[in-house]
Amino acid sequence: MAPPKILLCGDVLGHLKQLFKRVASVNKSAGPFDALFCVGQFFPDSADQLDEFNDYIEGRAQIPLPTYFIGDYGGAATKVLLAATKDSGNQGFKLDGLKICNNLYWLKGSGKFKLHGLSVAYLSGLQCSGSQQFGTYSQDDVDVLRAVAEEPGIIDLFLTNKWPSGITNRAAASDVPPGASEPFGSDSTVAELVAEIKPRYHIAGTKGVYYTREPYSNVDAVHVTRFLGLAPVGNKDKQKFIHAISPTPASTMSSVEISTKSPTTTLSPYTYGEKTDHATEAGKRSSDSISDSQYWRYDVNQKRQKHGAGDGNRLCFKFVSSGSCPRGENCNFQHDVDAREQSLRGVCFDFMNKGKCERGPDCKFKHSLQAEGESNSHQRRGSGNANSNRSTECWFCLSSPKVESHLIISIGEHYYCALAKGPLVEDHVLLIPIGHSPNTLSLPSECEIELGKFQDALKEYYKKQGKDVVFFEWASKRTTHANLQAVPVPSAKSAAVQNIFNLAAEKLGFKFETTKSGNNSDGRTMLRTQFDRNLSFFYVQLADGTILSHSIEENERFLPQFGREVIAGLLNKADRADWRNCTDSKEEEAKMAGDFKSGFEEFDPNK
Repeated sequence: MAPPKILLCGDVLGHLKQLFKRVASVNKSAGPFDALFCVGQFFPDSADQLDEFNDYIEGRAQIPLPTYFIGDYGGAATKVLLAATKDSGNQGFKLDGLKICNNLYWLKGSGKFKLHGLSVAYLSGLQCSGSQQFGTYSQDDVDVLRAVAEEPGIIDLFLTNKWPSGITNRAAASDVPPGASEPFGSDSTVAELVAEIKPRYHIAGTKGVYYTREPYSNVDAVHVTRFLGLAPVGNKDKQKFIHAISPTPASTMSSVEISTKSPTTTLSPYTYGEKTDHATEAGKRSSDSISDSQYWRYDVNQKRQKHGAGDGNRLCFKFVSSGSCPRGENCNFQHDVDAREQSLRGVCFDFMNKGKCERGPDCKFKHSLQAEGESNSHQRRGSGNANSNRSTECWFCLSSPKVESHLIISIGEHYYCALAKGPLVEDHVLLIPIGHSPNTLSLPSECEIELGKFQDALKEYYKKQGKDVVFFEWASKRTTHANLQAVPVPSAKSAAVQNIFNLAAEKLGFKFETTKSGNNSDGRTMLRTQFDRNLSFFYVQLADGTILSHSIEENERFLPQFGREVIAGLLNKADRADWRNCTDSKEEEAKMAGDFKSGFEEFDPNK
């Protein structure tokens, strides 16, 4: 079977007619091609320039072949993308693209999918600024790709908008194309991801130039990576904006074929870059002022306990985020138990790994370690006062100064009910253990009884509004304090919940275990028998007593906000799938909590 034929394009900037005229010409002379991937800004800068888009969206013009884009930004993007997120056909997980119109697909966020046998990974948007509804990627999107990097198999194509910083300022001078200069729009996060994912082809836009780099070898991989930067459509310098490739899928290649290297293959530019960074950082630590030394006080050379075999200064993201790494002693990065503890307390991974975070004030995590006088920041798990330290730092512990008490609805003996921060819908609440517990399934029976009363009360409260409630919990091994989410859905849509969860599961490559119980207590008992505390676990409790559950294996990819994103699709609220994009002022939150409390009072089991 012949390998697929793929076209690649740089920033479209809304010039669809010019692009597809060129595509049609190439397709006629060298095709047929199977797909077109566009990187860099896809939309025009102004909504006034949407006429060309509308011709295709409304069917007056045809797109000649399936076209996928990741540059979901530009002044005219919001109108088109908002309509796409509300389309009923785009509900649930669409890792292979949300359909904009016939033959045009938006690769949203990040993910991996198969196309004509090719394994394609992508990172949509630009680094998160915290102010745009579309066109930015989040830390969750980055984490998804880091999980992809841990999966078996080779990624054939990796699509990003920005160039990786290693290509222009970390590698040898030959890596810089003519006319390029620093800072030139590179992204260090992209550099880190491509070094971890090790794709066969990495394609990027946004720099305004066409550039092909010699293939480079990857650390701990036999295959090489080829980087390709593409110019914008219709650029005045007439640089190449469209490029054709016909790669054989790695999954069908022999070991000899996949390991073949050309004579021009170089070392990885990212290996060079890390050495440079380490030298620079060491010099900075020795010469900085006292105030700067606070910024660098997490000295990776002096305070690290090495559990991995790596001898560099970079932390292993997998170990820090989950507490384990499938590479074990063969990992090239550090397995640092101190960093793992700091991660559990909400400290930014980039801050610990690099000493700084480029997201700055827009980052949702902490950019400092706990002062020794306030908390023993390097205390090991299992030491005498570790639990009290976690309770002090935990957002959900009632004894913590960080708890947001204005969100609390009702407090029982073992559980309390609180409005969700950044709620998916107005009456979205959480049921949270008062004790510091990583999940709700391993708590004593008296806790279960009280939880059942809360659940029954919420069912009655929502029923009065013509709604059913969906309960779900992501019992991750790295979760420090459990929360059972309760999201109301209109009764008319309740029957569709099971189908949309099953569809989303299928997209991620797994199937739910389905059980049904006559009452809440029996259902929870079944869940407790299924739960293995050595694995992460996700489950959904539906209004008709159906329970969907799935145990997540060590190396299995699973999205942290899976439950919320699925229901967001069902309710046509894709723009609220990430709670961090939905936060309200404290005054607004207090009003919503107060309104809920007033309506819930007659059902509250603690009244």
